[in-house]
Amino acid sequence: MNGRIIQETVGSVALKGNPLGDPRLREIPVYLPASYAQATEKRYPVVFFLTGFSGTPDGIVHAHPWKESLIAKLDRLIASRKVDECILVIPDCFTRYGGSQYVNSPGTGRYEDHIVSELVGYIDAKYRTLARAEGRAVMGKSSGGFGALHLGMRHPDVFSHVVCHSGDVFFEMCCLPEAPKCVNALSKFGGSFARFLKAFDAARDKNALPHELILLAAMASCYSPNPRSPLGFDLPFDEETGEVIPKVWERWLAFDPVRLAPRRVKDLKKLKTLFFDCGSKDEYHLHLGARKFARVLRTLGVPHVYEEHGRGHFDMNERYERGLVVLSAAFRRSAGCP
Repeated sequence: MNGRIIQETVGSVALKGNPLGDPRLREIPVYLPASYAQATEKRYPVVFFLTGFSGTPDGIVHAHPWKESLIAKLDRLIASRKVDECILVIPDCFTRYGGSQYVNSPGTGRYEDHIVSELVGYIDAKYRTLARAEGRAVMGKSSGGFGALHLGMRHPDVFSHVVCHSGDVFFEMCCLPEAPKCVNALSKFGGSFARFLKAFDAARDKNALPHELILLAAMASCYSPNPRSPLGFDLPFDEETGEVIPKVWERWLAFDPVRLAPRRVKDLKKLKTLFFDCGSKDEYHLHLGARKFARVLRTLGVPHVYEEHGRGHFDMNERYERGLVVLSAAFRRSAGCP
């Protein structure tokens, strides 16, 4: 027997009046396991699943008809008893530029607060959850994987368990290589990012525009916002040459989990679970960042599990199964789930 999806409409105070004019009303799918309606005394652990860049909750719930969605995967794993029943929540943190990186930014909005201060309490108040950190996990892929690491190491009192699939780590390796691509792509817009943004706003099919430029706009609005700039943010490299602008780049690096870990080592050690993986064929070289992150964690003495598989960045959704199995075992150990 399968679980069911409840669609919650959440009015966010944290996102009210956000700089990009994105809606404060968010549609949040909540997966309830099959036994939820009958086992009225039972409480369930909760997994908050964060989508990757340009991803939406609807895209997670309704995958390609020939592909197994995360929801179908969870139903199958529960039915086969590989995973215990849980509640799954998929926050909607989509922005005008395609993603919030799940951080608070004066250029994008308070998406970290939206999840930690609003959604967690909303779900605990409305559903029979194990309303404590040991019964709560944050999991994601790509930008969502970065978000899981970011929220986990900053809020171990909220999320005791973190699973990161192919997350953005080691920005020198995953972000800087995009600079030449962005400079070349800007040639279609007279070498001007301002002209690109004008074209982006006017485009009916935004997906047809250079992905690297859209991603740069999203990340810069999160990592290097500047309300005084006509763009609303500062670019980390020169539009004409791709040369790094050190003061701006340092602002980006402050968010890199590799750089953040030494400053959050006490919080990292509070986590009950820190699991991350990546494919050795990742097109953004994120496996190199994951290896670097694992090395930093070993140096800091932070318990963790890192696994590397043979896939790339866009064909690794089957790894969600591994993440859910890890979390189910973690909930049994630390939250006393049956």
